[in-house]
Order: sequence, then structure tokens, then C-alpha cells
Amino acid sequence: MAPDPLLTIAEELYGVLPGEFTGTRNQWAKQAKADGDPDLSKRVTELRKPSVAAWVVNMMMRHQGEQMGQVLDLGASLRQAQTDLDGDALRELTRQRRQLTTAVTHEARTLAGQLGQKVTESVADQVQDTLHAAMVDEQAAAAVRSGLLVSPLAATGVGSADVVDAVAVPGAIGMTPRPRAMPERKRAGLSVVPDPEPAPDEEKRAREAEQKAARQRAEQEVDRAREAADEAQRKLRKAKKRVSKVQARTLQAAEELEEARRRVAELEHELETLDDDAVAADERKDRAAQRYAETQEQLEQARSALADL
Repeated sequence: MAPDPLLTIAEELYGVLPGEFTGTRNQWAKQAKADGDPDLSKRVTELRKPSVAAWVVNMMMRHQGEQMGQVLDLGASLRQAQTDLDGDALRELTRQRRQLTTAVTHEARTLAGQLGQKVTESVADQVQDTLHAAMVDEQAAAAVRSGLLVSPLAATGVGSADVVDAVAVPGAIGMTPRPRAMPERKRAGLSVVPDPEPAPDEEKRAREAEQKAARQRAEQEVDRAREAADEAQRKLRKAKKRVSKVQARTLQAAEELEEARRRVAELEHELETLDDDAVAADERKDRAAQRYAETQEQLEQARSALADL
């Protein structure tokens, strides 16, 4: 089966630097449209720009795949120890988890700096939370492995993490991106001053620069608006899921209450029947006692008659 072209584009797109994301995405969308695939062009345009923390984790998957493999492998061992209820292994693996997430987070900050992106303490905390989530939750690990995160992850501690909204292309969950070499950083060097050339049209150049800046600002606004809309949509989906769960539990509780009421009615009817049976039993007991007294009296009379003979 031919690979999904969106996945191919996404793997390339989420490997670029943050400042290059929007322009690269628009180029891919434009190319897809020119190739006669407007649907693919639309899907590419809808790809969300990753947060800084998500981008850092994506870069670690591409440039430090071996270290990230250690994180994910240790997480698998940790989850297995939890399943096996192996207390000793769990304690040791938990200690290793803390050490490894701290070390890899530090390495991630270093990598981001080498790529020209500053990482704040807040972003570093989000990176560490994402690594932690990948260690304790299998679905989160699959999302991290994809290298297509658009937002950081956090371990909820209750059930499996809902990672679909955190991955650019949900179909990529569990896949592994192609390793990348570190890009060469531009270095300042000496250059020969060229011979003077005729001065360009300054007015035209200024106008083009202004249009380019305006377009970049507009693209950034579109990105921010899209991210806000995506976040609002994600929260709406979660709210709908919560409403559905509450409604389902309400129906279940109503059914349980109806069953309890039916059972109470059955027990009340049974109690009434037992009361009637108890009255009837008392009456039978009284009649039996009276009959016993009569037969005892007859027995005494018969014995007296026998004695007189």
C-alpha cells in the first residue's frame, strides 16, 4: 500500500526549525495544489504549528533517537513491573526514570540551543512532563515516537492518555521518524566586497519588503488563530466526552434506582405474604395445642378407667 502523502510531508515539515514552519507548510500546500491535489493541499494547510516543547521533543526523536529509545524502553519496563506488581523492580525503575528524564531534558535544552531555539524553564518542565508521560503511558509513548507532536503531554494517572489531539497526523502514532543529522550553523566569515553595481529601485524594494513583512505577520496571525481554534476544538471534544460519560452514568444510575425500587416492592410483597403465613401458622399452632390438651385429657380418663378395673 502506498504511503499517505500527508505523512510524508508531515515528517519533513515537523523536522524544520520553528521559524521555518509556516513558510515550509505553505510551500508544500502550494505544491500539492499545483500537482492537482486540492484535498492534500487543504490537509497540509491544516497542519498545526508545534509548541516549543513539542518541537523540542520532535527534534530529540530525530537527532537523539538513541537516547529517546532508552526513555521509551525504560518506560516499557516500568509499565511491565507495574503489571507484574514487582515492588523491587518498580522502585529501581522509578529511580532510573527520574534520573533519565532529568538527563534527557537537559540534553534536549542543549540540542534546542544548538539549533538556535532558546528553551525557558517552563518549556523544559513541559518537555520533562512529556517524557514522563511517555514512560508511564503506552499511548503517550507511541505519540512521542511519531515525532509529530504539536503539544506537550502530561500523565493523568487515570486510564490511558488521550493523545490523538496532540499529534499532527493521528495515523502516525507509533511510527518512528527518519533520523536527521544536525544542520550546520551559519558561521560568519570574510567575504570579498564586490564591485559596485547599479543601485536597485529603492522604492520597489521597500514596497516588496513591506509586503513580505505584512504577509509574514498575517501568516503568524493565521497560525495563532488556528492554534486557538484547535485548542478550543480540543476542549470542546473533551467537554462533549465528559457530558456523554455523565449522561451514560445518569442513565445507569436511573436503571439501578428503578431496579432497587422493584426489588423493594418485591420484598414488601414477600413481607406481607410472610406476615399472613405467620398469622395462619399461629392459628394452626393454637388448634394443635388445643387438640393436644384434649387428647391428654382423654388419655388420663382412659388410664383412670383402666385402673378401676
